[in-house]
Amino acid sequence: MNACLGGIWLWLPLLLTWLSPEVSSSWWYMRATGGSSRVMCDNVPGLVSRQRQLCHRHPDVMRAIGLGVAEWTAECQHQFRQHRWNCNTLDRDHSLFGRVLLRSSRESAFVYAISSAGVVFAITRACSQGELKSCSCDPKKKGTAKDSKGTFDWGGCSDNIDYGIKFARAFVDAKERKGKDARALMNLHNNRAGRKAVKRFLKQECKCHGVSGSCTLRTCWLAMADFRKTGDYLWRKYNGAIQVVMNQDGTGFTVANKRFKKPTKNDLVYFENSPDYCIRDRDAAVTSIYREGN
Repeated sequence: MNACLGGIWLWLPLLLTWLSPEVSSSWWYMRATGGSSRVMCDNVPGLVSRQRQLCHRHPDVMRAIGLGVAEWTAECQHQFRQHRWNCNTLDRDHSLFGRVLLRSSRESAFVYAISSAGVVFAITRACSQGELKSCSCDPKKKGTAKDSKGTFDWGGCSDNIDYGIKFARAFVDAKERKGKDARALMNLHNNRAGRKAVKRFLKQECKCHGVSGSCTLRTCWLAMADFRKTGDYLWRKYNGAIQVVMNQDGTGFTVANKRFKKPTKNDLVYFENSPDYCIRDRDAAVTSIYREGN
């Protein structure tokens, strides 16, 4: 009995660490929270004060973000569909993806990037559909412009992706900006890479006007591509993710292996190698036994 108790006390710090409600990005849990906007803002665990302020001030945007969580989660699962860790979610876990993302691995890099991209996509789409009070179509796309086919008029409803990026940066990055550690810098970098990925696939769409479709006049607008393009692009970035270490002054990164290129703002970065998902996690097994016996 004493040996058993001694073993429990030996593992207790690890067990308490795992059982504590450590949240990677707590806003991910917004998809599972129903009720009024005030209920949602006050009950999503782990939001920092800036996020709660934005949540109360923009309930319509929060609803768009909540709907977007399901979309980017599904895209994550699609990209990892042939892998042992397949981006499955844990509805009872506030971190949504469980313990895997506690490691600063390339899987974490991808999830932070795709989630940030998902927020941009959801907000921008809601703007164009007239669902948000704080934004509408891109106000800068007016007047006449030129492309390889000649002159055209800006018309229709161009996606206001700049607003989507601005709000996503303010909301998603708020928690990471409060941290000064290496993981916070890693998350901020990958968040930005995800936002940039959505804008990368803006495409110009046009409609011809004239007799019998002669296209003597064109009206054009900018529209986001299907989110799958962003997912495919970030998947390629995941496969080419760059392992980094903190620089000496703790303000940025340097490559862990000097043979590899320095990461750009479009690249995904990570610190730790991924776990071997084919090998049993002994720590998780001990935790499971402790839970079942208590």
